[in-house]
Amino acid sequence: MKRPKLKKASKRMTCHKRYKIQKKVREHHRKLRKEAKKQGRKKPRKDPGVPNSAPFKEALLREAELRKQRLEELKQQQKLDRQKEQEKKRKLETNPGVKASNLEPVNEEFGQRKAKNKAKAGKQNPKKLYCQELKKVIEASDVVLEVLDARDPLGCRCPQVEEAIVQGGQKKLVLVLNKSDLVPKENLENWLNYLKKELPTVVFRASTNLKDKGKIIKHLKLKKRAPFKNEVCVGKEGLWKLLRSFQETYGKAIRVGVIGFPNVGKSSIINSLKQERICNVGVSMGLTRCMQVVTLDKQITVIDSPSCIVSPLNSASTLALRSPASIEMVKPVEAASAILSQADARQVVLKFTVPDFKNPLEFFTLLAQRRGLHQKGGSPNVEGAAKLMWSEWTGASLGYYCHPPTSWTPSPHFNEGIMTDMKQGFNLEELEKNNAHSIHSIRGPRSARSILFQSSGLTNGIIEEKDIPEELPRQKEKQPEEGEDHNDLDSDQESVDKEADEESLAMVPAEETWALPEESQADESAQSYISDKMTEEEDDAYDFSTDYV
Repeated sequence: MKRPKLKKASKRMTCHKRYKIQKKVREHHRKLRKEAKKQGRKKPRKDPGVPNSAPFKEALLREAELRKQRLEELKQQQKLDRQKEQEKKRKLETNPGVKASNLEPVNEEFGQRKAKNKAKAGKQNPKKLYCQELKKVIEASDVVLEVLDARDPLGCRCPQVEEAIVQGGQKKLVLVLNKSDLVPKENLENWLNYLKKELPTVVFRASTNLKDKGKIIKHLKLKKRAPFKNEVCVGKEGLWKLLRSFQETYGKAIRVGVIGFPNVGKSSIINSLKQERICNVGVSMGLTRCMQVVTLDKQITVIDSPSCIVSPLNSASTLALRSPASIEMVKPVEAASAILSQADARQVVLKFTVPDFKNPLEFFTLLAQRRGLHQKGGSPNVEGAAKLMWSEWTGASLGYYCHPPTSWTPSPHFNEGIMTDMKQGFNLEELEKNNAHSIHSIRGPRSARSILFQSSGLTNGIIEEKDIPEELPRQKEKQPEEGEDHNDLDSDQESVDKEADEESLAMVPAEETWALPEESQADESAQSYISDKMTEEEDDAYDFSTDYV
């Protein structure tokens, strides 16, 4: 009913009517809940995640993080390209005298040149590109850091690369003993005394858990906590003071090149010096494919380089430990057997907690039973156990060590004059004090808990492109369905990186090496392990690779 003095009717209602409406609503909701209870609620399927029993779980998660980083880098690159285009448009607007037609030929020429370089890179062997990049790093550097794995320092030295540095002119060569926390202190001191007679040597332990600079600052603002063991870098001050002393003696800005074999920690050392994750690091070999310039300060610039190419003429154990493409020459069981033959059998039994074995095949069978690696039918997966041992031996967690030679003999490409010249310009007394402090602060494993390994000596590498063997033909018929999607985010380096990713695969049969997709050995081993556990119907419904990409 409309009141006489108001323009519109009131929306007020009686309490009886309001309570009646509320009662009806409650009854309706109760009815819906009752029907849903009868039908049964369909819960969303949870992501099962990577099972703890799967091998290479950490490698899978790290590679998923790397893919996310590549996506972020691509977005940033696209953003920079858009900004450059906008700047060009603004310049055209501010300078109307410059016609757009004048810029078109330049853009067309740049596009044609880029397409030619891309086609040339696609046809060229990636190993030859690695040699080219390595030569560029050596030529552009004033100081070269050769990174050595402290578990086998002599096996990480390449005489061909060192000879090229000596012939390059007035260049300094410094040895960096990385992963020094994986060997006993006594063994580390013996190797330091052996190597410093020839070249300046720095004890180092890189930090492996660095984040982006913004994330670190944000995290420190939220809560202050004590860093974990693997977050603390040891030897950074000693290396920094050594480079600073040479820069002051040199009198101008210096460029420092970082070289070495795969998985010795070149990129990790640069990240530790920068205190920021700039270079990609990971478990798989050969992640760095081109030179990368990182500025530490106004006076010191560091250049990251791809890994040195290992010559196929080396021994089977050397190829298995130093070369990501060792599967081209050696099969998984043969490579792991070669590594096992040079290790102390008693300490291997204690480390892997398996019974005594008579031959490598029996060891792989016992290891497969111990780790739960079984094929269809319940038989132990010997090849999977060999791959597992290979991955642990080349990773950054297994502790083994080698004894230095009993008598010191200089390398054939060094003489007294060259060794004296290499040490000039460095403050060796302060370096010795810093190394002693680093060794004291490192908590290395005991000799009883480490595995004694017999080193094969110096590892021969390839510097000249003509010495690289021709690549094997591809087998297109055997490519699996998982590898059909090769649309990599970085399209400019797709043809170059494709074969490098195949080289970073772990032990797979030689005839299928060139038919594998761009996935690491960790992905393939985890997929084969999980597919054995699931039925064919579950395998069709659940795609392991796409859930974690």
